[in-house]
Amino acid sequence: MSIFISILIFLAILMVVILVHELGHFITAKRSKVKVEELGLGFPPRLLSFKRGETIYSLNLIPLGGFCRMAGEEDPDVPGSLAGKSVKTRLLVLSAGSLFMLLFPLLLLPLAYMIPMARPVEDGGVRVESVAESSPAELAGIETGDIIMSIDGQEVKTFDDIQNEIDRALDTKPGEEVTLLLLRDDDLLEKTLIPRTKEETPEGEGPIGIGMGPVRETSAYPPWEAIPKGLGDYGRLWVAAKDALASLIAGEVPLKDAVAGPIGIAQMTSEVAALGAEPLIRLAALISVSLAIVNLLPIPGLDGGRIVFVAIEGIRRGKRISAKKEGLIHLIGFALLLMLIVLVSYNDVMRLIKGEGFIQ
Repeated sequence: MSIFISILIFLAILMVVILVHELGHFITAKRSKVKVEELGLGFPPRLLSFKRGETIYSLNLIPLGGFCRMAGEEDPDVPGSLAGKSVKTRLLVLSAGSLFMLLFPLLLLPLAYMIPMARPVEDGGVRVESVAESSPAELAGIETGDIIMSIDGQEVKTFDDIQNEIDRALDTKPGEEVTLLLLRDDDLLEKTLIPRTKEETPEGEGPIGIGMGPVRETSAYPPWEAIPKGLGDYGRLWVAAKDALASLIAGEVPLKDAVAGPIGIAQMTSEVAALGAEPLIRLAALISVSLAIVNLLPIPGLDGGRIVFVAIEGIRRGKRISAKKEGLIHLIGFALLLMLIVLVSYNDVMRLIKGEGFIQ
């Protein structure tokens, strides 16, 4: 896949997630009678805009964010201001963007099952996706698209099955031939080869020199099947997030490998897009949830930081921190956040230079 296409896919996913976030703020603000001055997708300068009612709707040049600019976000004296609303209303409006992003996968994941696309066939076998040059597989005449049915008479249906049979052959008869039964265009073929030992295998290749993927076929599910499957995926997404956080806290995963900036996310998107539409949709769901959680962190400049100020006001029974002081704190927090993004992006660039990827 070309770099240009990968970047377009990444930006499309990012802009959809950002739009969902800003719509959360926009809808709750409008329903709470807060004046929305502008709803923007991307950051200025403006490319296109129009005004309807009191709100300007704009499409902007820099496609790495968005905004819902409300009147008087820190000043209650502005007519129709956010700051002039009750603590409960402000908490709802400020948290709604992240809440919408947390809920977005509940729509996205079931919908993905209803769209016809190539999906792995359960117990459908393993397909050869690539053949390394001068590898045992190439010398034996194995081709991309072949489906591996058995190895030395043992049926194989998964990657692990193939790995286990090759390892067994290397352990029990090193240097001897193994026989692969292949399905190619409805014909059964037998190919023999000698797997390479660990010492003989080039870095990045396996003992026989093939890249593998599941057998896929185009299918779609009716809503009554798609919804439970999507909800199941949503639950597994949270379990995976919990496990990843636990590994990070325990020090099992280095921080530099667990955190990615825009460049890293773009690289990850490119790698996942090569696997097909379904994994890409799952990644979009993961990005939506991850950005929602980050945005709710109590960091000045993010919604979570603004929520903290409103919560403090509630605890102090309506005694506000001055708008000037709060604005300054958010400005400093945003500057520090930009510095963090630069540092993370440096790590992303170094990962690219080293040729490292997210998918092993």
